[in-house]
Formats: sequence, C-alpha cells, structure tokens
Amino acid sequence: MNLIALQMKTTNNFEENLKTLKELIQKCEDNSIILAPELAISGFAYDKMEEASIFSIKAIEELINLSINKILAFTTIIKEDEKFYNTLFIIYNRNIIHIQSKIKLFPLGEEDKYFTPSNSNTIKIIEVNGLKIATLICFELRFPILWEQLKGADIILNPAMWGIKRKDHYESINKALALVNQCFVIASNSANDNMAKGSAIISPFGTVIKDDSQTIIKATFDKDEIKKVRSYINVGLK
Repeated sequence: MNLIALQMKTTNNFEENLKTLKELIQKCEDNSIILAPELAISGFAYDKMEEASIFSIKAIEELINLSINKILAFTTIIKEDEKFYNTLFIIYNRNIIHIQSKIKLFPLGEEDKYFTPSNSNTIKIIEVNGLKIATLICFELRFPILWEQLKGADIILNPAMWGIKRKDHYESINKALALVNQCFVIASNSANDNMAKGSAIISPFGTVIKDDSQTIIKATFDKDEIKKVRSYINVGLK
C-alpha cells in the first residue's frame, strides 16, 4: 500500500483545479491512499460559495470514477439546508465510504463567518481493507481532545490549507500526532505561495518524508512498523 500526499496549488478556476487534481491522481499507482489538500478544488471561495457547492457535485462524480483500486480523500464545499460545510469525502472503488464535515473552524481565516461547523462529530476510525483510517481537517489538529477519537488508527489523514507563518506548527503537530498515536500520518497541505507546504508522510517512529518542491509525496505503508512501536512503547494502543 502506498501512502500519498498531494501538494498542489489551488487557483480561482474550479475547472482548472479539478483537472490538476485528476491528473495527479492518475499519476499515482493502484493500491494507494491519496490525500488532497484542504478545499483543493475550490479554495476558500467566500465570494462564490454557491457556485463552489454546485461545482462540488460535478467534482465528486468525476473523482468517483478515478477511485478504482485507489482510496481518495479530499474536502470540498457542500451546501445543506442553506448552510455551507467544509466536508471530507473518502472514496474507494466508486463508493463514498466516509463523509465528515469540519467541526473546528479557523477564526483567523474567517471560516466561522462563511461555514457552519458540523453539529455531529463524525470524526471516527473507519476500516478499509483491514486498514484503520481516521481524519482531522486542518485546524482540528490543534485540539488534543480530538486526538482521543483517533486512538488505534493505523493511518491519520490531515488535509490542510495551513499558512506559511505557522509552517513549523504544522510540521511539528503532525509529527507529534504520529508519535503520540503510534501510527502513520499523511499530511497534505496547499502549495499556494502564502501556504506552508510541509506535506509529508510520517511513520510511527517519527521518520518524516517530505519535499516542498514536489507535488506528490509518497511512502510505503508497513503495518509492522506500527506493531513494533506499540510493542516497544506500550501506551495502551492496539
């Protein structure tokens, strides 16, 4: 199993963003978990939220067709009951297997003015082909109480659009998440000029594979690494 973090730029052109995302996914091998940066298709399109939510329906349909033998994870803008949500979709073999809307909105980015936080905490571990996968969306990384809901995961995903001024925070917190939960972390951040990049695959032992010059960051998943670290340093994870 390949673990892949995409590190792409997001423009104001939804069609162009979707095309870029699809091309990157097609470059990835089968038997991969592929994570896109937060809102990679639209960005925080505060001036055209309605348009973005409509386009999201088309984007999901097209991405579903690329999910044969690949697990795809991405967030997009969804409208429900006249409210907008920043929502994660995990897709595999043309099926949506998990939906999770962001519950912690970033006030410095004015997310709380345009998005509604999910009132149902859907942060949880899902199982796909024997792999236990969980997700925190960007700013949710900063809430240790949410880490409790990830205990026992093999792989934690973090799609982000994290600013360059807090680059060290992003990289440090993701590494800590891998060490504390003794699992792999896939961190996928935007490559926009004002974003931190820092996308990485982090092992349960804290080994970091990252390259800010690349759009595809890849590593191989080895469940034995999880078993080893959890047997060496037993903190009650299984």
